[in-house]
Amino acid sequence: MNQQAPINEPVLAYAPNSPERHGILNALEQHEGQVLDIPVVVAGRRMKGMSSQRLTAPHDHARAIATVHQAGVSDVQQAVDAAVASQNAWANMPFESRAAVFLRAADLLAGPWRQRLNAATMLGQSKTVYQAEIDSACELIDFLRFNVAFARDLQSQQPVSSAGMRNALEYRPLEGFVYAVTPFNFTAIAGNLPCAPALLGNTVVWKPAFTASLSNYLFMQLLEEAGLPPGVINFVPGAPATVSETVMASPHFAGLHFTGSTEVFDSLWRQVANRLPHYRSYPRLVGETGGKDFVLAHPSANAETVAVALLRGAFEYQGQKCSAASRAYVPASLWPKVKDRLVGDLTTVRMGDVADLSNFMGAVIDRKAFDRIKGYIAGAQAAGHTVVTGGRCDDSRGYFVEPTVIEVNDPQALTMREEIFGPVLSVYVYADAEWEDVLSTVDGTGPYALTGAVFSQDRQAVEQASAKLRFSAGNFYINDKPTGAVVGQQPFGGGRRSGTNDKAGSVLNLQRWTSPRTVKETWVPATDYRYAHMS
Repeated sequence: MNQQAPINEPVLAYAPNSPERHGILNALEQHEGQVLDIPVVVAGRRMKGMSSQRLTAPHDHARAIATVHQAGVSDVQQAVDAAVASQNAWANMPFESRAAVFLRAADLLAGPWRQRLNAATMLGQSKTVYQAEIDSACELIDFLRFNVAFARDLQSQQPVSSAGMRNALEYRPLEGFVYAVTPFNFTAIAGNLPCAPALLGNTVVWKPAFTASLSNYLFMQLLEEAGLPPGVINFVPGAPATVSETVMASPHFAGLHFTGSTEVFDSLWRQVANRLPHYRSYPRLVGETGGKDFVLAHPSANAETVAVALLRGAFEYQGQKCSAASRAYVPASLWPKVKDRLVGDLTTVRMGDVADLSNFMGAVIDRKAFDRIKGYIAGAQAAGHTVVTGGRCDDSRGYFVEPTVIEVNDPQALTMREEIFGPVLSVYVYADAEWEDVLSTVDGTGPYALTGAVFSQDRQAVEQASAKLRFSAGNFYINDKPTGAVVGQQPFGGGRRSGTNDKAGSVLNLQRWTSPRTVKETWVPATDYRYAHMS
């Protein structure tokens, strides 16, 4: 088996007349008129569940793309039972044999499955081709390959053996199963959350987000083609309360791998805490949750680079990235140039059906998100803040929200503090002399600490910001936008109310899914209880 260090999967450009552009257009065309039937998958068996729901494309909500079966209590219990029953054989499989499943999955995804999964991500989650490529192709491939390398490194960490003995650490899986709760916005995260624990020998019950069911089910099929044994990962779409309540009622529940809202993670944590005496072991709780990610510009910053970072950081994938720039602090001396460039560029941004590859943005994920984002924009206007550009919302065909820039007159404005998860950027313009004060404002605004960026050509200012904002972001960027973390390069996760900061895309995450056993073997055991000092 090839054990060379992995390299990041190259990002394809989809330029006119390129093979990948031809491939994605063909894959999108194959979806025309199709409504995929997505079942519950337990121990390899396809099940209908207790009911079903119609899934539509966010940018064309009249277009049905799937019928998603919803697991009932008995279906979830069967998934739990399958995970428990499968663990012994899976955990006892040699590590390299388990790794081979995920390495083969990576090669399948890099090859014949690439455009199938990209097209599903585009249609189901309204991602442009580039956003799908960096997500459901490159990042997911990287997770699969790099996790194997990280796991090898982890298992190579062994204790010292003194003369006359052998000491070893055995990296066992957790005793029980892991519950993976995955989000709509990244197919790569949806794939990594069940796969990372499974690589270490754990079995998994996976609850996908309803709105990401199309791409997630295709990835489940890919894993099966790669040789994943039945019951190792059980795919259980369904009502969150129904699935979670049943899963966490099991004494074999051993861990939660979660990406989603802070409020839901809090609720799940409380449910676990209330059941602690019921479990065979203390469950591992790993979560990446909310964010209110910042961009801070120093007076020495370059206005053009700040403007481009704000546009890409705030509006790629409609601002629905956990890391998306949502609040910005720009000095008064720089704001006119930044505003002119930002507004000028936004006039050229195209938004629409993601099958049109000339579009920069698609639609927000669903009606609930559309109404929430629209409400924040209206609330900001009612509070006297200035909509610099955008602000219009249109749900006549899809859930479209224009990229919106709001200049606030108060750094504690609601849109500077609360997570919106949409294409809304709030900007506070500060007096240049207030640099040190604004550092405190950035650090003290809101409960989150996921990502943040500082732009400055003054190295002293960079160091000052880095020190003051040390706990303000788990991923901190200098002269770059706060999005786009790459597996193996920028391990991702934040602290405070943004999660447990267990850094997906690194060995730090993988070690949470092991329960090590220390083994000491003595070559020649003692035959006399007496010590020398007793003579």
